[in-house]
Amino acid sequence: MTLPQPRCVIVVEDDDNIAAALEYVVAREGLTCERLANGHDAISRIRDRRPDLVLLDIMLPGSSGYDVCAEIRRSPELDLVRILMMTARGSASEQRKAISLGADGFISKPFDLADLRREMRRLLAQPV
Repeated sequence: MTLPQPRCVIVVEDDDNIAAALEYVVAREGLTCERLANGHDAISRIRDRRPDLVLLDIMLPGSSGYDVCAEIRRSPELDLVRILMMTARGSASEQRKAISLGADGFISKPFDLADLRREMRRLLAQPV
């Protein structure tokens, strides 16, 4: 009998302090975590790893979070990947743009850790 693999989350965040906080929250939820700091590396790693959830900053070096989100959604083999977009510019228009590109959720920075955990749990609980 094989044990189920732990659920995987990829954090794409270029701010070290925020990325460390996200890694901590992910680990506390019992999930495995990988961390990337730019959009270009994220696209190839997401294709290789096929995580359950991507915590994706919008403003990134390389490719923006919007570009990464759109690329994930253009790839049928990544249909099951959930995307939670994060930004310090949490306006309604930013949220609409993220959702229109295929994000499954949106959270504004600075975020409350309880809100982040709740949103992660919601996305991971969605049927595939």
